[in-house]
Amino acid sequence: MSFDVNKIRADFPILTQEVYGKPLVYFDNGATTQKPKCVLDTIEYFHNKINANIHRGVHKLSVESTQAYEHARETVRAFINANSTKEIIFTSGATASINLVAFSFGEAFVCEGDEVIVSEMEHHSNIVPWQMLCERKKAKLKVLPFDNKGDLMLEKLDELITNRTKIIAVNHVSNSLGTVNPIKQIIAKAHAHGVKVLVDGAQGAKHGIFDVQDLDADFYAISGHKIYGPTGIGVLYGKQELLEQLPPWQGGGDMIATVTFKKTTYNELPLKFEAGTANYIGAVALATALKYYQSVGIEAAVEYENELLEYATQSLLAIEGVRIIGTAKEKTSIISFLIGNIHPYDTGMILDKMGIAVRTGTHCTEPIMAHFGIDGTVRASLAFYNTKEEIDKLAEGVKRVKMMFG
Repeated sequence: MSFDVNKIRADFPILTQEVYGKPLVYFDNGATTQKPKCVLDTIEYFHNKINANIHRGVHKLSVESTQAYEHARETVRAFINANSTKEIIFTSGATASINLVAFSFGEAFVCEGDEVIVSEMEHHSNIVPWQMLCERKKAKLKVLPFDNKGDLMLEKLDELITNRTKIIAVNHVSNSLGTVNPIKQIIAKAHAHGVKVLVDGAQGAKHGIFDVQDLDADFYAISGHKIYGPTGIGVLYGKQELLEQLPPWQGGGDMIATVTFKKTTYNELPLKFEAGTANYIGAVALATALKYYQSVGIEAAVEYENELLEYATQSLLAIEGVRIIGTAKEKTSIISFLIGNIHPYDTGMILDKMGIAVRTGTHCTEPIMAHFGIDGTVRASLAFYNTKEEIDKLAEGVKRVKMMFG
């Protein structure tokens, strides 16, 4: 396969540095991805040449800033194939997007005795907001389990759904197991019962092409910094007819139409959900990141990442004592593993001294760790700027860890 990874790596300045005198090997892309120079340049240019608050001023800089912000909204709409820019809400990240839905959907549609379903493999940010909703509304939280390979047990979904079920919240891709969930099938099952679905796409958006209209998702949450954009920016996609029925979850500037001490009326979509000064520079830089990703060729990038996943899986399993946590048939380029009884933190610290950045711990998925009866894992999450040579260094590092701990 033709994929010029060296050309791509040249677009990411941070990848050229050394850590402890070793070339940086960055395998923590599940936590945050690195930013191409075009994204960094966009941020710097905006601060130096355009910066002004949006939707408020008639002066030139404010007009240009507003135009750039709204153009970024259209870029996101096109990227995920939403029907309208009214369905694109800028937030501070996927966590904020999920909390928005948990609060606003809960206020509009969830009553005492109703039910919310989450999966056992969710990130804490797609568990805790729903727990808070259920506590507030005296609703019931139900859990869809997964098997020991890391596949959701979809046959149990029909048993979990009742006439009191209001919404299902599930991730597109597990940040710990790498499992790519059959979202389209889950949504179809839910909609057959009149149940809405929120998809946590923090990992999903980075790992392939998706189409919210094809998925028929009711809500889809995206994290900017996990798709080569800046931190502090994210997106909530929601079907327009649903968003129009939800109350705003924050009050402030931009989300209002009129304000008196007697009554406040709310702005139209999407501004109804964008209270206060938006991260407009972050939104514009996110749009740059999405365009960059498209310029690389998303299908080619995903194919290359799958090639890296297979190579890394074989390389690690060739080392005696290595156990991979998460072996679902449909996986993306995330590998969580353990080396015998060696603690993940010890592994991570030694790899770090070799210039290799991995994630250690529970990865904000304590229920997954409880499922397997472990305290945590070492996670290597790969991106299209990683190489097989870097994977070889990881394998060498794992062998060194084994040797040091006997």
